[in-house]
Amino acid sequence: MYKVIRGFLLIAFVLIILVPSAIVVTGAFKTDFEIYTKPLSLPSTWNLDNFRTLFVESNIATPFMNSVIVSVFSVFFTLLLASLASYSVARLMNVTGKVLFLLFSLGLAIPGQVNIIPIFHLFVNLGLNNSLFGLILVNIALTLPISIFILSAFFKDLPKEMFECAGMDGAGQFRIYRSIALPLSKPALGATGIFLFVICWNDLLYPLMLITEATKKTLPLVLIDYKGEYFSSFNMQFTAILVASLPMIIMYLFMQRSFQAGLTAGAVKG
Repeated sequence: MYKVIRGFLLIAFVLIILVPSAIVVTGAFKTDFEIYTKPLSLPSTWNLDNFRTLFVESNIATPFMNSVIVSVFSVFFTLLLASLASYSVARLMNVTGKVLFLLFSLGLAIPGQVNIIPIFHLFVNLGLNNSLFGLILVNIALTLPISIFILSAFFKDLPKEMFECAGMDGAGQFRIYRSIALPLSKPALGATGIFLFVICWNDLLYPLMLITEATKKTLPLVLIDYKGEYFSSFNMQFTAILVASLPMIIMYLFMQRSFQAGLTAGAVKG
């Protein structure tokens, strides 16, 4: 009986994931009329008209590249700063380290929506609105606490003996961090990187608040254009969603290999 219920739940879970995904994928090759009349059927003709409209007429290439730039740089600098801070917190196994970890963790208790008005006024006064650099700074500031929270737990689990032996051999703290801590933390960095990339790539709130110039818009802002007050172009929405999902899928597949490389890099052969 238990196996039957478990099998039923697994099938239901798979259908919940696959059916909406299949509607989006097939809808990217349909017309609006087909989506309204036959939402679950295959397209009558498989063509790339929607993709051609998306890239040529809608000029989605610029927002796409803006999202790539913002997401990649945000993830890179967040992981760099978070790994340095997490390593320092993990090495300071005293009151100072606990206080620092508590201060970083307090950032998780403050909802991002609370900071909207202060961030808006600050960035306008600094001239960082309508700037990709401003979006990168916002992403780093908002995702740094959760990154430190995740990576600190990993660094604390690393054997202290390795760091002590490296210190006895004359290695400084930065050399220990670069040569020992970072190679061993590749799995944690990879998982955190995927998590951060998804957050930055899908972020709509702060681009909507800070970006007004068309040349600086990110991909989520462009997706809004296909949903009007009285009419929505579902075929273009599905096409844009499919295009927007590809980098995250590629990122996940790429980081899977880095997981394996990171795990084997720290292994000791007998």
